Amino acid sequence: MTLDQLRIFAAVAEREHVTQAAAFLNLTQSAVSAAISALEERHAVRLFDRVGRRIVLTDAGRSFLVEARAMLGRAEQAERLLADLAGLKRGTLRLAASQTVANYWLPPIMHRFHCTYPGFELQLSIGNTAEVAQMVHEASADLGFVEGDIEDASLSIHPLPGDQLSLVVAPGHPWVAQPPVTALDLAASPWVLREPGSGTRMVSEAVLLAHGLTIGDIQVALELPSKESVRAAVEAGAGATLISELVVTPSVETGRLARIALDLPRRDFHVLHHKERQLSLAERRFLEMAETPGDKHAGSASAQHR
Repeated sequence: MTLDQLRIFAAVAEREHVTQAAAFLNLTQSAVSAAISALEERHAVRLFDRVGRRIVLTDAGRSFLVEARAMLGRAEQAERLLADLAGLKRGTLRLAASQTVANYWLPPIMHRFHCTYPGFELQLSIGNTAEVAQMVHEASADLGFVEGDIEDASLSIHPLPGDQLSLVVAPGHPWVAQPPVTALDLAASPWVLREPGSGTRMVSEAVLLAHGLTIGDIQVALELPSKESVRAAVEAGAGATLISELVVTPSVETGRLARIALDLPRRDFHVLHHKERQLSLAERRFLEMAETPGDKHAGSASAQHR
């Protein structure tokens, strides 16, 4: 059994599709099929059932996937050690981030890291806060960056300089002329919110709660899966929203949105790392770059990790 066979098996198992796994691995479909057949024939066990055009894991396949991922994780740990010894001349750093972080905050840091360590490959996956935490928990990402709060005993969670929320509406909204003052004022408008599980949704609920309101007290006109779709809906007049300044500043500057005065807290982002994995040199360097810009009051996550 080889690491290549394990990688192929894991890729097919995660996608339940030989062609998609082959494209991801940059292999031919026949090479992927041959590797799976070799595993099944050598060990006299069926790992997949063929159901129409799809394949699905058998019970044996599901059990083997747990061990395969663990073996691949240990191999990656060995690769990271060699990368450390090589002085970060080559290697891979797998990042996962929630949408605001991934689309607006993280790219300049990734660019700086790439310029400093051009031989290192950076891979970025995007999900909501809960999905990013799951990626780090399952070791499919080395570091996670999220907007919301996470409670997971297996994860190390530390703050990073974040952003400022804004309350925004379309220019024709009544709040432009008369900003909200009371909880009744806030409840009088329709709202556009992110889906449950997103960091912005968590913070929005906390802000409303600080003003004496729950989600049940307001009219939720739309729940949308991305910052961009929320911004577009509010620009179209669907209601009010709480959203990152990083996302809406261009729309405010061009008059497509109006910022409404409301006392809002500045929020930290959070970096997630699995407690059972030691930070690699590449991960420590990336965190140092993530802490360099912005808020002088931000804590030092990498110092706490070290």
